[in-house]
Amino acid sequence: MRITMIRHGMTLGNTQKRYIGTTDERLCHEGIQALEAGVTKGYYPAADTIYVSPLKRCIETAEFLYPGKKIQPVEEFREISFGIFENRNYEELKSLPTYQQWLDSGGEAAFPGGEVKADFVKRCKRGMDRLIGKWTKDPGKWRDERVAFIVHGGTIMALLSVFDVEKKTYYEYQVENGGGYVCETDLSVPFTLEVKKRIGIGGEHG
Repeated sequence: MRITMIRHGMTLGNTQKRYIGTTDERLCHEGIQALEAGVTKGYYPAADTIYVSPLKRCIETAEFLYPGKKIQPVEEFREISFGIFENRNYEELKSLPTYQQWLDSGGEAAFPGGEVKADFVKRCKRGMDRLIGKWTKDPGKWRDERVAFIVHGGTIMALLSVFDVEKKTYYEYQVENGGGYVCETDLSVPFTLEVKKRIGIGGEHG
């Protein structure tokens, strides 16, 4: 079974390097152009089944990359809540002691008024576990399926930090807008993923 995890295209907040979590932005013109370039260059593998975060930027990316395909939202795949940092960037936050404390924690501390990373990872895992239960209940049906997740950068980092056989750290799975990873699984229990290739909006590598 092949699972391609793709981070949604850029929004206006992404271009301004803002923390965009719960803010339900649409794709911006620049983001659509970048996705078009990726499609033209053949970066995105075909998919039969499409799962998405229910936020607009993921749904729009899925509709653009996989037109005509049924899109299935997974509530747990929403991006992390950035709390008081939401929709603000470094320049707007750098003078806040709470922001400096979060930076000093290596990104492990809770976002003030938002989520703790560990809780976010557990949330994403719950959503994935539900899908895994369906797949492993009838592995013969799913073994050759081509699946795409159109989600957030944080969601990809959370899922791969749990399920990738290499067990890299959360932040080692960062990926740019429109980028992602092509993974494979044999649907064995315990469930694992093997990253086969990284997709970069500006080129393929890894």
